[in-house]
Amino acid sequence: MKKFLLSALVAAAVGVSAFQMATPGAVTTKQTVSSAKAENLQSYKVSMEESKITWIGRKVGGEHTGNIKLATGSMLFDRFNLRGGTFIMDMTTITCNDLQGGSNERLVKHLRSDDFFSVEKNPTASFAITNLAPKQNAKAGTANYTVTGTLTIKGISNEISFPALVIVKKGVATTKATLKFDRTKWDIKFRSGNFFENLGDKAIQDDVELQLELVAKEQVAAKKDKKADKKEKVARS
Repeated sequence: MKKFLLSALVAAAVGVSAFQMATPGAVTTKQTVSSAKAENLQSYKVSMEESKITWIGRKVGGEHTGNIKLATGSMLFDRFNLRGGTFIMDMTTITCNDLQGGSNERLVKHLRSDDFFSVEKNPTASFAITNLAPKQNAKAGTANYTVTGTLTIKGISNEISFPALVIVKKGVATTKATLKFDRTKWDIKFRSGNFFENLGDKAIQDDVELQLELVAKEQVAAKKDKKADKKEKVARS
């Protein structure tokens, strides 16, 4: 009970972590940018202060929840269309929100251990978008993309997909998504019913849930540079 849960990257995951580091700001695969000219892409930087990754881990009759902070993140847009993104999560910041005192400290320490995310060996986690499928005629306030990408945890990379709501307004992009991943695919098998017998109510569910709330802002300097380049091209012609 005290050594409860798992967590994640998401963050986020998110998220937002014991994931292998990806290159911040890296352009994603050809599928995400092929339909947009590179000169039309705008870079948005994720605000660490305004963004939030919440993890939820469950077992029979209970759950734990907490947060993971982003270390850095960037998104690419072609006007209002999402084209790519890369996110780095800092697993050294993992917290638990539902326990107090010594119980809280023990759980967080356990999550950082080799039973779960091996934070000392793998202090960061990454998620990089590899494909985006816009949802046609999505209702206001509902997911308008299916996001596919590579989630790397403890040096192990697997592909995941999840729905996301992405809105761009006045140079600010907000993203909301809930994703689930099977922790055992990233070699996090502690108290998994698929690997250990007779766990009873001590079994921990394999699925970890990440709730992502991301805020990203357009990089003004980059936007000005593009305008200057266009003016220079016009002047030369």
